[in-house]
Amino acid sequence: MTATAAQPLLVAAFGLLGLLTSPLAELLITWSMPRLGGLPSPAIRFTTAVATAVLFALMTLRFGLSPALPAYLLLSVLAVQLSRVDIAHHLLPNPLVLVLLASGLGLLTMSAVLVPDWPGLLRAAAGGVILFLGYLILGLISPGGLGMGDVKLSAPLGMYLGYLGWTHVFYGGLLGFVVGGVVTVLMLRLKRGTKPSEVAHGPAMFAAAIGVALLVA
Repeated sequence: MTATAAQPLLVAAFGLLGLLTSPLAELLITWSMPRLGGLPSPAIRFTTAVATAVLFALMTLRFGLSPALPAYLLLSVLAVQLSRVDIAHHLLPNPLVLVLLASGLGLLTMSAVLVPDWPGLLRAAAGGVILFLGYLILGLISPGGLGMGDVKLSAPLGMYLGYLGWTHVFYGGLLGFVVGGVVTVLMLRLKRGTKPSEVAHGPAMFAAAIGVALLVA
């Protein structure tokens, strides 16, 4: 079978993996963090499973069977779950953010060893620090606009973007605020919130980072 013929099967296989990974992730989150309540409704679970499957397929198209793929699959499943929790509870739980950071760093280190790509790993570390400091400064200046959960989330996102390049860090960090602003305006116009601080910023950060990772060469 040719590589061209095998690619749709590979993408479909990883999409199915994402479909199965999502409910498992929700079970683990519910078991380890009971304070978040029980499992989400069937409609939400279906939505998160489909979203995870789509992201797994897109990441497979973007990275192929490269050593970096596992790291970005982890980003995909946790992006969906953290976005779900943030929308429902306006909370980005520290344990999940820490898993994204520590496990992501481990997987990116493995990728850097196998490729090898040590400059990429150093850039990932620097990207995480730079984006974290930028968000921290903004969070201290305008605590009503950014929560500390958003500040902490910027570290792993900067790391993932930094591994791909400095351009990714720049656009990923910038577009996070752009997407967040657009979502805030839309939510307020739909009268689903009464002030900007009620709109979860985590999903916008994930959308910008994943969009840049997928689309920027």
